[in-house]
Amino acid sequence: MSLADNQPGAAGPARGRPRSEAVEQAILEGVMQLLEDGVPLAELSIERIARTAGVGKATIYRRWSGKEELFVDVLRAAEPPDPELPGTSMRDDLIVLLESLRRRGLVSRASAILHNVYVQMKSSPRIWAAYHASVVAPRRALMLEVLRRGQRDGELRTDIDLELANDMFVGAMLVRTTMRPQGDLPEDLAERIVDATLEGLRPVSSGTRSH
Repeated sequence: MSLADNQPGAAGPARGRPRSEAVEQAILEGVMQLLEDGVPLAELSIERIARTAGVGKATIYRRWSGKEELFVDVLRAAEPPDPELPGTSMRDDLIVLLESLRRRGLVSRASAILHNVYVQMKSSPRIWAAYHASVVAPRRALMLEVLRRGQRDGELRTDIDLELANDMFVGAMLVRTTMRPQGDLPEDLAERIVDATLEGLRPVSSGTRSH
């Protein structure tokens, strides 16, 4: 799976000499090439990655502190970019966030390499911790901020546990994308999940659902 048409979801660390997008792309492509060749994550070393990418180890270390940080950027580059939220309502923002998860599920299903990487990553505490800290946690924080804004604007009951509400929205999508690999992922799935869940979370005084 080529990364040529993808870019990392967020900029990596800026330190050392000026960054070269071409060099960074070559390194990311080198990692993916090794994964496509069947090299397990545990056997990937910075030295091996440098040889494949045609750069020196120092070039990699100027951009990433180690292979855990590098792997996170490889996965980011292979995923759809993080979405821009419309900010028009809590409902609209939630749909955009869940649609992003649906699209990531489609990408993972279409790539046996990515699916295998995710499985291996969870068996490596350091890699999983790096991915969780820089990818999963910020996405969760964004969802919680959308829910907090919904409470402030009267779109969500004030007695709702927002951590639980977050799990209700995200969990429904993750069951389809991850726990049920053959589960249907229709284009309107995000909207259906959001609307079905909001039926029980909206303030009673809000009346019928408005779009």
